[in-house]
Amino acid sequence: MSNPSATPADDAAPAIPLADASATAAAGAALAAALASRPGAVVFLYGDLGAGKTTLARGFLRALGADGPVRSPTYTLIEPYTLGARTVVHMDLYRLADPQEWWTLGLDSYAPSQTLWLVEWPERAAGLLPAPAVALRLERVGDARMLTVHGDPAVAAALRSRLEVQH
Repeated sequence: MSNPSATPADDAAPAIPLADASATAAAGAALAAALASRPGAVVFLYGDLGAGKTTLARGFLRALGADGPVRSPTYTLIEPYTLGARTVVHMDLYRLADPQEWWTLGLDSYAPSQTLWLVEWPERAAGLLPAPAVALRLERVGDARMLTVHGDPAVAAALRSRLEVQH
């Protein structure tokens, strides 16, 4: 992906079926496991409203030890979580009126090399975000979802492998 904020369009990436919200949350947990060895990384979450981005993020955060409420950051824009020695920042950029508003979110203290960033609607800050380690696209197919993984081949392979074991 030459433009880190572009919507992934790699048609060669096989889609992974996710039967329901539980499977979508399990995909988030699998992503957390795939990124376990990294102190930080940027993950882009693409998909229309209701595609399951926040459900996937919730599964990711639960797998890392979040036990309190995991809310969508739709109105707060960012929700930081300290989970043991790790910090995760869950962002929802849907409400940004201008990509330049991204600079006002106060992310200076959350270096992506040491913090896991989950970014919903990354296209709203096109050209301003760091390059993602992995970009996930969720698409609704009836009541189910299809997950397409793009980016770091090692992370993508680990995620696919973990999800295949669960099916």
